[in-house]
Amino acid sequence: MEQSSEARVQTRVTKQRLAVDAALDQLEDFVSTQELHRSLQDSGVSVSLATTYRILQSMADEGAVDVLRSTDGEAVYRRCEADSHHHHLLCRRCGKAVEIEAPAVEAWAAKMAAEHGFTAVTHTVEIMGLCAECSQASGTTAPRG
Repeated sequence: MEQSSEARVQTRVTKQRLAVDAALDQLEDFVSTQELHRSLQDSGVSVSLATTYRILQSMADEGAVDVLRSTDGEAVYRRCEADSHHHHLLCRRCGKAVEIEAPAVEAWAAKMAAEHGFTAVTHTVEIMGLCAECSQASGTTAPRG
């Protein structure tokens, strides 16, 4: 039985990839590629910005990092805390992210895909708002519902 080319592709473990991996382990918040690259350079790691982009994209493809779009549309990355498929609550003001599971969303997505004959479906759900701290600071209260 022949393996697909996708199954045969193995990620090369380079010193640059190990450095990116270690840097992500030190971060709690999402970070842009440029911010991560700057941090690596500041710590004496020699890695190009293009290589940093490629490593982060590879890690995202493998499911090793979460990828979100910041309010200005830039991709930001963070080590996944959850091992399973999950979604995020994102604060528009401070950038706080909370990982959440949403079984109702999963069921809805599967139902919609099946109803329309789609297969191999993936999806991303990001819920944006103000976290409790930012809401309190701005005098905004969360709606009850």
